[in-house]
Amino acid sequence: MEMLRGKENRGQRRGKSRFFAVWLSMILMAVSLWGSGMSVRAAGPEITSPSAIMIEASTGQVIYEKNAEERRSPASITKIMTLLVIFDYIENGKVTLEDEVRTSAHAQSMGGSQVFLEEGEVQTLDTLIKCIAVASGNDAAVAAAEHVAGSEEEFVYLMNQRAAGLGMENTHFEDCCGLTDSDGHYTSAKDVAIMSRELITKYPKIFDYTGIWMEDITHTTNRGTETFTLSSTNKLLKSYQWATGLKTGSTSKAKFCLSATARKDNMDLIAVVMGAEEGKIRFSEAITLLSYGYSVSHIYEDGNEDILPAVPIKGAVVDETAVTYQGPFRYLDTTGQNLDGVEKIISLPEQVQAPVKAGDVAGEAIYLLAGNKLGSVPILFQEDVPEAVYKDFVRKAFGEFLLSA
Repeated sequence: MEMLRGKENRGQRRGKSRFFAVWLSMILMAVSLWGSGMSVRAAGPEITSPSAIMIEASTGQVIYEKNAEERRSPASITKIMTLLVIFDYIENGKVTLEDEVRTSAHAQSMGGSQVFLEEGEVQTLDTLIKCIAVASGNDAAVAAAEHVAGSEEEFVYLMNQRAAGLGMENTHFEDCCGLTDSDGHYTSAKDVAIMSRELITKYPKIFDYTGIWMEDITHTTNRGTETFTLSSTNKLLKSYQWATGLKTGSTSKAKFCLSATARKDNMDLIAVVMGAEEGKIRFSEAITLLSYGYSVSHIYEDGNEDILPAVPIKGAVVDETAVTYQGPFRYLDTTGQNLDGVEKIISLPEQVQAPVKAGDVAGEAIYLLAGNKLGSVPILFQEDVPEAVYKDFVRKAFGEFLLSA
């Protein structure tokens, strides 16, 4: 018995020694990686939905993706493109928020999610946008589409044109609300993220609508006036403190879909979940994605507000011309790099030949970290500088003569 116990104790000691050796090797590996400048990053989240993606809005950088280019039925997240086209037309001055929109019989006939517009009922475009963004009203989407483009068919044509312009390669729309289950109406998680990013970055006013949890509208019809309460379909507005929008969708074919936007620490993230088996899953997995994104993401930002040196110009009346940055620079890191070491290099020509036009590229600001290029921002000429003709040189020479006299 004592011999057996002795063998058992020796086996336990050997097991503990092997465990200690493995543990020590892992520690040494982590120290080695840290010393070499490499970062140890936690694995991405477990998402059960068949298709998902998360991006940072200002840079468009992908933080997480799963089957993101797989074509799927989008249901009502179709309305993200509907809202984008509407805001395009508002920006171009072709329609206004104050426009009065009369509901057609076709718009009234829409099933699914609706705000119960009646044929002939008049609402402002502003109210219809609320109905689309908050309550996912199919009738409101069709009424707004007909007002913007004359018919739903023409509006859908505009939607597909806009999608093509954004490089949404796995998208084709057949209606403006997503009610159809046609195989010809499809998009992908990646494309949903692309159109969501375009909407929130180009038209941040959309958050005035998608952030509404509950609001009343007034129906005025032949039967009189009555109040109808819009209730948001986006439960993240109450369950995730950083949520700002954006759009839900569900049909028997699409299952449960969501494009969710959030803002924290001056960073906007977009999480798209498609094909979830249950409504609560799309919300919980969006929260999982967003929480992960904020835990691993860090932004380097340069507002580019410093004054750049003028560029000497040859063949013009003036001796130099002013230049400016195209805009700020933002870089998203998800690997734990020390962004304090980012270096900016200004690259401008020693001299340029006239003529130059305002907005033409003069050079660039290049951003480096440990010798690796993170990105760049174009530097543009600020004004038109025409090429001087003979009489310009004579006038310039005469002026210089008078100043020296």
